[in-house]
Amino acid sequence: MDKIIRIGTRESQLALWQAHQVNDLLNAQGYKTTLVPIKSEGDIDLVTPLYEIGVQGIFTKSLDLALLNNRIDIAVHSFKDVPTQLPQQIVQAAVLKRGPVKDLLVYKNDTSFLDQPDYVANIATSSVRRKAQWLRKYPQHQLHNLRGNVNTRLQKLAAENWDGAIFAVAGLERINVRPANSIDLDWMLPAPAQGAVVAVCREDDTFCREACAAFNHAETALATAIEREFLRTLMGGCTTPISAYAHIDNNTVHFSGELCSLDGSRFFSISREVPATAAQHLGQSAAEEIMAQGGAEVVAEIRNAG
Repeated sequence: MDKIIRIGTRESQLALWQAHQVNDLLNAQGYKTTLVPIKSEGDIDLVTPLYEIGVQGIFTKSLDLALLNNRIDIAVHSFKDVPTQLPQQIVQAAVLKRGPVKDLLVYKNDTSFLDQPDYVANIATSSVRRKAQWLRKYPQHQLHNLRGNVNTRLQKLAAENWDGAIFAVAGLERINVRPANSIDLDWMLPAPAQGAVVAVCREDDTFCREACAAFNHAETALATAIEREFLRTLMGGCTTPISAYAHIDNNTVHFSGELCSLDGSRFFSISREVPATAAQHLGQSAAEEIMAQGGAEVVAEIRNAG
């Protein structure tokens, strides 16, 4: 094991936390490692809304290129940032055990505005999924664009005259920056693969593939595969409000999926329970059912508007 495995990561505090998890798992098996921080386009452009950048894999592209150019051996990503179609010659090597999957609201003063139907709250998020779900519940609220890494977004929230901003629980808790003035949004369905971390490597790199296979968490890998299949079948990227969550309990897969229009006024949801042994194509069949219910029309509208 003299080979040193080069682990590519984005430079944010959260990305480095994730890379260190993979680093520690490899070290525990006796592998030698080094971290290689790499800037992504998504980190450089903090002004343009994600849906306007329009590049699938905005946060993964730079690491993918570094992999293909043999500058690194493994890339570590937030799984929800990874396009459902991996680039040629790159494969999923391991999915880590999943962390918290929920979203949360960080609020400025208190949450009383949530119970005031006439109050026009100002809420910040760049996620079209979070915007659509929020507007479905609070159609009178104003939504604002909020980009940057976790720390940058918290700073922007503090500086702006907003009532609150939406974050992923995992993103704040992993780096111990979750404020006391925050509440879990139990009603909000997460993004496909939210809370999961994935390691990818070159397809022909059997050394790294074997090294990572030892810490692949089978239940998380199955659940995220179902969610991502749902997303892929709906042909959704970061411009379409698609939510999905699967978890396995007593060998049964519990799946919930949702598609919204951009303003949240129209939505389609589905829930399924199947034995884990029969979960193949669950995401696809659930998505096809939503498309047949009228979801295809919403997807087409969003694509044409873009």
